[in-house]
Amino acid sequence: MIIETPEAAPLPPRFNAGPATVLRRPFAGKIVRDLGGLPASLGRIGGLEVRLATRKAEIRKAQKLRFKVFFREGGAVADIRSALTRRDICPFDRICDHLVVIDHEFVNRLGRRKPKVIGAYRLLRRDVAEKNGGFYSAGEFDLAPLLARHPEKRFLELGRSCVHRDWRNKRTLELMWRGIWTYVRHHRVDAMIGCASLPGANPLAHAMPLSFLHHHATARDDWRVEALPAARVDMNYHAPEKIDQRRAVASLPPLVKGYLRLGAKVGAGAVVDRMFGTTDVFVVMPVAEIDERYISYFGGAAPEREAA
Repeated sequence: MIIETPEAAPLPPRFNAGPATVLRRPFAGKIVRDLGGLPASLGRIGGLEVRLATRKAEIRKAQKLRFKVFFREGGAVADIRSALTRRDICPFDRICDHLVVIDHEFVNRLGRRKPKVIGAYRLLRRDVAEKNGGFYSAGEFDLAPLLARHPEKRFLELGRSCVHRDWRNKRTLELMWRGIWTYVRHHRVDAMIGCASLPGANPLAHAMPLSFLHHHATARDDWRVEALPAARVDMNYHAPEKIDQRRAVASLPPLVKGYLRLGAKVGAGAVVDRMFGTTDVFVVMPVAEIDERYISYFGGAAPEREAA
């Protein structure tokens, strides 16, 4: 599931990325992630830093933020464990990498400056997923044919995206996406996939945007993914000539519009997620098909493939 965040911003005036960015550790605690040569800190804009969580404390902070956004604001239904801990705890957290945005200039109620996690994204690579039971989105969509058609490709699943309401601005989203792109380049990812969410569990309320996606953004056959039959709901509510394209695009969540601008396509059929109160569509973004201007925008060349 992906929660909508603001649309992409113009290029910020200053962005420092990679090993040259030297920051103190924002949280203490046991190291639980080996990043395989990728620096934990992926960049900074002003007081905001995007980094990969390497410690349990950072992951717990991300889970607390997810609980606040998904359950308190979004109306998702928490299980007993999440309700008691006030954290969005998911079994996939154990195997995923966690991208977080930290505000190093946050001042708490006591007037003390204390780093605060204000954004989060969860990242799951194909090689890790296949060793641990598969992708999260396979619970809603049939990924097996897609993976079988592309046995050599490196897939990256994006999910559990959220931003604290006080930081939902273009700068935060810009920083998150630059962090993701650094991760994509490092791991030479071929395609990004995941579930994108429209708010509300009534697909009829999204008849126009779902129909627009069905007719104008469905992935071609080699990238096509079908919703699981038991959970599938139709997306084809209106004929193409009946769709007000401007209105349909305007009603899409900002994150979905951002994906489409990058060249993303959607799968066949949607799924209603009762727990999170959303209508989910499957999104696939082949890296090779991302417009070159966006590749430059997010920082550097596309990932290089290994020689055969």
